[in-house]
Amino acid sequence: MASKYIGMLHLQKEQDIIAFSTERGLVDMDAPYDGFNITWYTDDDAQHIADCRRDMCQMLGIDDQHLVLPRQVHDTKVAEVTADNIGDRFEGVDALITTLPRTCIGISTADCVPILIYDSYTRAIAVAHAGWRGTVAHIGCKTIAAMQQRYDSKPENLKIAIGPSIGPDAFEVGDEVYDAFDAAGFDMNRIAFKRNGKWHIDLWQANALDLLAMGVAEKHIETAAVCTYEHYDQFFSARRLGIKSGRIYTGIMIK
Repeated sequence: MASKYIGMLHLQKEQDIIAFSTERGLVDMDAPYDGFNITWYTDDDAQHIADCRRDMCQMLGIDDQHLVLPRQVHDTKVAEVTADNIGDRFEGVDALITTLPRTCIGISTADCVPILIYDSYTRAIAVAHAGWRGTVAHIGCKTIAAMQQRYDSKPENLKIAIGPSIGPDAFEVGDEVYDAFDAAGFDMNRIAFKRNGKWHIDLWQANALDLLAMGVAEKHIETAAVCTYEHYDQFFSARRLGIKSGRIYTGIMIK
């Protein structure tokens, strides 16, 4: 039964919401799909995905339609989840916003950075998929901008959680990635360092600095600081297991 896999790392301690990342709950850490996986566009067994999805809905107390996961493409498109489009698959979307209660919106990662956003004043929530390309393109800021436009959210009222993802010690990159961050205006002295002649980039810090620049209060940004590459026994890691592997689901829901 898929229920044996369910484990959640809770990311925010707010009474009105639930915010979490799913853990693998595996048997064989080197088996790429061993663990809890609801990402429908992986090559995992369809029945396993369906079983995990069913069990996640039961845990959250919602029906399948209200467990939302877009197909991400490492871009910056933000979509609003409404009562009219709740059944859509949200193709080519990397961030979601909503004010619908009892609707879990989430994104799929296996080293990329998941960002959860909560506005307690407007009761709006958001989730963004910030791989290195999305981070360079400031997807966190663009998601907040969408909340400002749609819900009149104010950055100083937002609570942010940065979920499990690859840490700076493991995220070794080439010069082209370093140059992309530099060209995008990031303070490289604060997010990058060299080790053994190779660049390393701190995606947690890069996204946090971006959010601070938008006006989010530093005290309102929580970082799980859990490296998925290091802890691939607990969380899926594409750098460890390959692209054809399961995915973490990081979600947020208004109770």
